[in-house]
Amino acid sequence: MQQLLHACVIGAGLMGHGIAQVFARAGHRVTLCDPDVTTLELAPQRVAHNLEQMGIASSDVLSRLYLEQDLKRAVASADIVIEAIPECLQLKQKLFAEIAEYAPDHAILASNTSVIPITSIGELLAEQARSRLVGTHWFNPPHLVPLVEVVRTGFTADAVFEATYQLLLSLGKSPVKVHRDVPGFIGNRLQHAMWREAISLIEKGVCDAQTIDTVVKQSFGMRLPFLGPIENADLVGLTLTRQVHQVIFPDLCNDTQPNPLLDLLLEQGHEGMRTGQGLRTWTQEQADEVRQQLALRLIESVKHPAS
Repeated sequence: MQQLLHACVIGAGLMGHGIAQVFARAGHRVTLCDPDVTTLELAPQRVAHNLEQMGIASSDVLSRLYLEQDLKRAVASADIVIEAIPECLQLKQKLFAEIAEYAPDHAILASNTSVIPITSIGELLAEQARSRLVGTHWFNPPHLVPLVEVVRTGFTADAVFEATYQLLLSLGKSPVKVHRDVPGFIGNRLQHAMWREAISLIEKGVCDAQTIDTVVKQSFGMRLPFLGPIENADLVGLTLTRQVHQVIFPDLCNDTQPNPLLDLLLEQGHEGMRTGQGLRTWTQEQADEVRQQLALRLIESVKHPAS
């Protein structure tokens, strides 16, 4: 029989409410903590909406979800605390110092950062607390995307690393172990390597932004759920792989700073779907349709996962 835990998620926004939903749906008691009362009070509605899209009754899940503004009360009896606040190193360092002071000595301390090294986040912690710190990088939307990257540091206890991995398995996720604490871990390093080249192609006038999305979605993107990049390299053979790399690698973008096109767009107030303009132009209806279709297709893929 699965041991039920008290999970505490700090940050009820973009990722936090979905992470809390996963724990609550698995039967665990969950405290969702956020100092912003509006964000906190919206969380149950967002969870209910997610569950409705998935065709799941929300009453039982919501009955295990508790809202709390005060950090000390939120973590006081937690078995695992997951931080899901904005990507600011100083904020995360300060928060974990407070969590370590208030949470039980056995509690796993986990960060949902997508790029910041976990070692840096734990720099203010005492040795015992640092041994309980681990990265748990969920992908958005966390209640639908199966992968969670479990990241260890040189200080993370083996037992904590393994217990976190096993807990995520029990939640129905597909965790992977990241044995070296590098910026961006695995998924975002792969994803943003492609984004760097994509934005460079637009900036150099090779094609427009819509063409980039069409090429990805109508070609190799269709294979990705069934054929990963390493499988594909072995499928076509390493001789061909090496030949292609010899031709293309010297011409690929290798910028070490964000593309100037991003600076130009941001200076003009173009931030993406939220402002109606980013690398592409968006109406509110188009943006809503993308979000809706993404959720529905992810739900369908979870029902029928690729082997």
